[in-house]
Amino acid sequence: MKPKLKVIMVSPEVVPFAKTGGLADVVGSLPLALTKLGCEVRIVLPKYKIVEESEFSLLDIDKEVTFKVGETFQKAKIFSTKVAGVITVYFLEHEYYNRDGLYGTTEEGDYKDNLERFTFFCGGTLELLKTIEYKPQVIHSHDWQTGLIPVYLKTLYQDDPFFEGVKTIFTIHNLAYQGVFPKDEFPITGLDKKLFTPNRLEFWDKLNILKGALIYADMLSTVSKGYAQEIMMTEYGCGLEGVLIERKNNLYGIVNGLDYQEWDPTMDKGITLGYDINTISRKAKNKKTLQQENNLPVDSEIPLIGMITRLASQKGLDILAEILDELMALNIQFVLLGTGDAKYHIKMEEIKEKYPDKASIHLTFDPPLAKKIYAGADMFLMPSKYEPCGLGQLISLRYGTIPIVRATGGLKDTVTNFDPQRKIGNGFVFEEYTSEALLSIIKEALYVFCNDKESWRRLILNAMSVNFSWECSAKEYIELYEKAMQE
Repeated sequence: MKPKLKVIMVSPEVVPFAKTGGLADVVGSLPLALTKLGCEVRIVLPKYKIVEESEFSLLDIDKEVTFKVGETFQKAKIFSTKVAGVITVYFLEHEYYNRDGLYGTTEEGDYKDNLERFTFFCGGTLELLKTIEYKPQVIHSHDWQTGLIPVYLKTLYQDDPFFEGVKTIFTIHNLAYQGVFPKDEFPITGLDKKLFTPNRLEFWDKLNILKGALIYADMLSTVSKGYAQEIMMTEYGCGLEGVLIERKNNLYGIVNGLDYQEWDPTMDKGITLGYDINTISRKAKNKKTLQQENNLPVDSEIPLIGMITRLASQKGLDILAEILDELMALNIQFVLLGTGDAKYHIKMEEIKEKYPDKASIHLTFDPPLAKKIYAGADMFLMPSKYEPCGLGQLISLRYGTIPIVRATGGLKDTVTNFDPQRKIGNGFVFEEYTSEALLSIIKEALYVFCNDKESWRRLILNAMSVNFSWECSAKEYIELYEKAMQE
């Protein structure tokens, strides 16, 4: 029997323990999918204040790790638990993480000592593996907070026999977040000052942790094939496109999966009436509920556009804002859920006041309402300027709610433009990032909905037939792990 592939997954956040964004969902789901495919996966993350020992049945394994941060040796206790009964999760307990926020607070921004906090997390993780005497074949780390792991393995730990043959995979979830710090903080890392150069960790006279990971990791991945290509361009490369071009032979795009058990319109208790690809007519009941609860006229013939988003220019709010009045002049309904930049809050409040029978705006965080939008809307709008992967379009496809997206990153990889003649495609896609192009594609979708019911039904069938479950993505990760081990 082939021995199990041993993988350590290292992340600053993981569902169900700690979450600020989609990264936590990924590292909460991917290990389970890898385990089902025969891998042995363990996870390491900080023991934040929100990780209650009693809630998660944490066990103090009566061991600790020591790692030097700057001139000071820091110690952490190790806790562990299991998720799904099969995956061991380790936590490093230190005062660094005993705070209200994971990376900072809304009022004060990022914590001033984040370099110290995540330097210790990276070094502490390597020491944890030695302490518990668990040698993986692959260490898979995520985002800049874990970026020093591949750097340390090729520098501080390069002669350590324990890590001989261990390979590193580093996943970029959003290149915009890089872990950039003043150069006078470089000694905190414990690295040789010779590494503070333009071809290593220096970035415009500052320290860039993500850059170090891009250079030193054996393999690089990001969360869609489209985004892997885009980040090698000046427009999307955030200043690191040159480094990524140099590593292009080791850079792979693997689209994030969707937890098909959590997001299942057949069994979803959060929607009015369950349905599947064979009972699509039941979807209409969910639309009726959404209209009623949002004080919109109940009419199955009026196209209802849903949008769940962060209100920010990256998400296309700038080009959407320019056409909202024109959009409201059409025979549509619009339900928006999300929070973000103040200027877009103001704009959406104006739309709500001007068009109370057409627009229902919710400037808040409301997961139950989100489920109802996914199930009850006819279309789902994601006009992002850039989108590394995107989760909303994957959910909307699963629920037969037709995505209208811009051709970027993961949106381009998962949504294909509908061709009414050939009856292929699962959504509506526009290329040019302009308000005119956005309005045009929305009108195209509205035309099919209102004038070609047969094509619209075919479109829903196409959307619900695609498979973006984690199993598919996990298989690609295993191929990447095996490729790294052969290098």
